[in-house]
Amino acid sequence: MAPPVKLAVLGAGLIGKRHIKHVLDEPMAELVAIVDPSPVGEAIASEVGAKWFSTFAEMVAAARPDGVIIATPNQIHVRNGFEAVEAGIPALIEKPIVDDIAAGERLVGMAEAKGVPLLTGHHRRHNPMMQKAKQIIESGKLGRILVVNAMFWLFKPDEYFDTPWRRERGAGPVFLNLIHDIDNLRYLFGNITAVQAIESNAVRGNAVEETAVILIEFKNGILGTASVSDSVVAPWSWEMTTGENPAYPKTEEACYMIGGTHGSLSVPSLDMWSNPGKRSWMEPFECHRAEIENEDPLVLQIRQLCRVVRGEEAPLVSGREGLETLKVIDAVKRSAAAGQRISLI
Repeated sequence: MAPPVKLAVLGAGLIGKRHIKHVLDEPMAELVAIVDPSPVGEAIASEVGAKWFSTFAEMVAAARPDGVIIATPNQIHVRNGFEAVEAGIPALIEKPIVDDIAAGERLVGMAEAKGVPLLTGHHRRHNPMMQKAKQIIESGKLGRILVVNAMFWLFKPDEYFDTPWRRERGAGPVFLNLIHDIDNLRYLFGNITAVQAIESNAVRGNAVEETAVILIEFKNGILGTASVSDSVVAPWSWEMTTGENPAYPKTEEACYMIGGTHGSLSVPSLDMWSNPGKRSWMEPFECHRAEIENEDPLVLQIRQLCRVVRGEEAPLVSGREGLETLKVIDAVKRSAAAGQRISLI
């Protein structure tokens, strides 16, 4: 058996703490350091028995890891990413991989040139349900896929917005939430070539959007819609339907609906609908539900990071993939501001 992969976690905030726990619990990995300048970071390192450093440079000089997980604030992702690449250390960078497209191009380009693996923390691709959905789509059972509808509808309570930055531009559901759904759609259906979006802040009146509707064109000809709102009481979102995060109540509703010439698929239930005989709106339906074994995608992501560090496989969500997803979100925001279709080609 190969020795554990030595990992360091940068950032001991909410998502950083989850990564720390999963690394500690994972036999394939060993937590060797926590990098966080705050007293909280130092306290957590002491609690779990890991070395503590206030900066990346201090950590590399004293306890060089095999790989790093970057879970620092979004604005620091680029700087930490460059530090990892320059040191030749594979890095899993939480989404968004960067907060600036141009800087992201430089970071990803540098990593590719130096042959240093970059992974983006779009962990939902690792979910067995997403893996199964992709298998079903690619099997041809649904025929030719023509259309997809994605929904993120939920209500964020007033106290959520007591934190000032959540009321400012860049912090609305398009950037914070839709980015996950866009990455899922890109994983299932391929690259997106154009978007057209409309936004509204009619309820709260903050500087940031609270509702948006987006038309999506995929390179392979599939057409899609995505609607997002953090101001409606509703059960139709990844958070409320998958049970992935126990903090949210789980419903038996769908967040994605996928339509093909021979059948349709709902996600996350993986219900496949079709006509048993002739295809017609007059014919009865049959429904088959695909079975999967649930596993925590954050755990699966840690395991894949270990395999990537060992050189056993390529990243499921590379730095380049994370950047391409971010480009779509950037195009959505530009489309809403300009009131026109934005091409990504």
